[in-house]
Amino acid sequence: FGVSVVAASALLHRYKKQGFILQLKRGLYVLPDVLPPDVYIANRLYGPSYISLEFALSYHGVIPETVYEITSVTTKSTSRFETLGKVFSYRKIKKAAYTGYEIQKQQGLGFNIADAEKAFVDTNYLRLRNKQEPISRFNKEKIDSKKAIKYALLFGNKKLTSVIKTTLR
Repeated sequence: FGVSVVAASALLHRYKKQGFILQLKRGLYVLPDVLPPDVYIANRLYGPSYISLEFALSYHGVIPETVYEITSVTTKSTSRFETLGKVFSYRKIKKAAYTGYEIQKQQGLGFNIADAEKAFVDTNYLRLRNKQEPISRFNKEKIDSKKAIKYALLFGNKKLTSVIKTTLR
């Protein structure tokens, strides 16, 4: 734009102070009157990432609970952001298992979200890693067991594959 970094930084600071823009994180801003959906923000705050875990399970109707924390997975380090009164969390998974998501739209904006089976497997993988019990309350009709087992195999974890097979029996 032909503006120096110093001038651009000063302008952003002034606009932020006057409430013309909101800062989500360093280098990422939104207009307060035109807030994008939380799921869109989640993909932009930290990447590469896609929405998964409990939030995606709730979104797909696999679990009955409403989930307020926007949970995602990433191939980068685990991280957490609090912005706009919301919590956005990111959990690290293996690159080989970073798949099984699709692009959906809200307000005309695309965001990456795990399909039901991948969210189910991601959640159980992280539960096992944290020595927690696998998910027990969920709608089995929403999960294609063959697809879930295929995703579980990507983690190269025999215990996870066994848990997925047993849970979906």
